[in-house]
Amino acid sequence: MTNIDIRPASRDDIPDIVAMLADDALGATRESPEDLSPYQSAYERLQRDPNQLLVVAESDGRVVGTLQLTIIPGLSRKGSTRSIIEGVRVHSSQRGHGLGARLIEWAIEESGRQGCQLVQLTSDSARTDAHRFYERLGFAGSHVGFKLQL
Repeated sequence: MTNIDIRPASRDDIPDIVAMLADDALGATRESPEDLSPYQSAYERLQRDPNQLLVVAESDGRVVGTLQLTIIPGLSRKGSTRSIIEGVRVHSSQRGHGLGARLIEWAIEESGRQGCQLVQLTSDSARTDAHRFYERLGFAGSHVGFKLQL
């Protein structure tokens, strides 16, 4: 894991990111790697928002991981700023080698640089291995999340 570079994602990285998003049982039902147009539009929206950081982990010129970090200023918790980590994925060939932890550690450090007092994330209730992974990194399952599909 020594030659990993975490950098802002470029438009050219979209196919690799989408492939990783689709590369599991849940993602396979939600993602459409054959039609990149909605992802390209979403990428453009992310690029215009200074509170959105979409990054990739690159090894030897190949995208092997990704995550999105969102910075949210707020009034609660005495005006605290928080970050949300979303869309964490590691290429199947790199799983189990520490890359996921490195990505999360990068996100925590970047959150601190951005003045955040809290880092949060959600994980699908079916992803029990991911839950253990996040707990090993110091996250606590402290809330119940709710979603409404529109």
